[in-house]
Amino acid sequence: MIPDPFSGLAAFLAVAETRGFTAASARLGVSPAAVSQAVKALEAKLGTPLFVRTTRRVGLTEAGANLLSRVAPAVADIAGAIETAGAMGDEPSGFLRLTVPRMAVPLIIDRVVPAFRHAHPRITVEVAVEDATVDLLGLGFDAGIRIGEYVERDMVGVRLSRDIVWSVVAAPSYLAARGCPATPEDLTRHEAIRYRFPASGALYRWEFERGGRPLSVDPPGKLIVNDGALLVSFAKAGLGLSYVADIAVEQEQRAGLLVRVLESYLPTTPGLFLYFPQRAQAQPKLRAFIDVTRKLIRLRRIEAEFHHAARGKLKG
Repeated sequence: MIPDPFSGLAAFLAVAETRGFTAASARLGVSPAAVSQAVKALEAKLGTPLFVRTTRRVGLTEAGANLLSRVAPAVADIAGAIETAGAMGDEPSGFLRLTVPRMAVPLIIDRVVPAFRHAHPRITVEVAVEDATVDLLGLGFDAGIRIGEYVERDMVGVRLSRDIVWSVVAAPSYLAARGCPATPEDLTRHEAIRYRFPASGALYRWEFERGGRPLSVDPPGKLIVNDGALLVSFAKAGLGLSYVADIAVEQEQRAGLLVRVLESYLPTTPGLFLYFPQRAQAQPKLRAFIDVTRKLIRLRRIEAEFHHAARGKLKG
């Protein structure tokens, strides 16, 4: 009998994507021991270890990382082909994995996923909330949501929001106690709530524009986070100034909980996009998600225009 060339690959991919044997076993519906045995058999067949195991984490060896980079896209293609063949004239089904930043949860995910699940109950949805950019294919995601400037150029993008105007915001109580900065240089006399990139560990330098030229400032701050929601929460608590996307604080601004400052110096960047590899669009599960998302985003725009017009009539 010809040996199965795919033996152990499902276990390998599950461990690589979940970074754990227990999590992988839950995904595959088998015992952790069965996953471990399958991986060991694959490592023995290849003659090299694929994972570095410690008591606290599971990481890929160089050989494992190389194998993942080659196998994951191929498996995605095979899965897509099977789904496409199986969904001809039938309701889309399968497993849809999405990676999204925390900012997109209240703006998009909270609304789209419930509607999508009701419309397509045969599709299992997994949403991984992660502010850092990820290797979409390498980690087995079907699609992601990110700010436009962070989407790789070889990906297909579907716009989900208007352009983003970056904002420096603070609570009225903070501004009453510390004053309002008039220029980016004034930030040296203020308390900033800083953001640390999860992947690189670098602190984000606040970006401004003056006379059409970029300007970056490294403001002082004794409070550092790696979560966008905490930037908003701590700013509302009066702990300092935060640098955030305007679409993430619209409700807080309308309610008077946060005030924008330095508005004439703030840049604009592309908004949020749903993105995915070109060949992934053929998958029925992803096409269905795109259709539902587009419909809800269009309805939200119509509602916003209606409420804006209604407010105008009331003022008149």
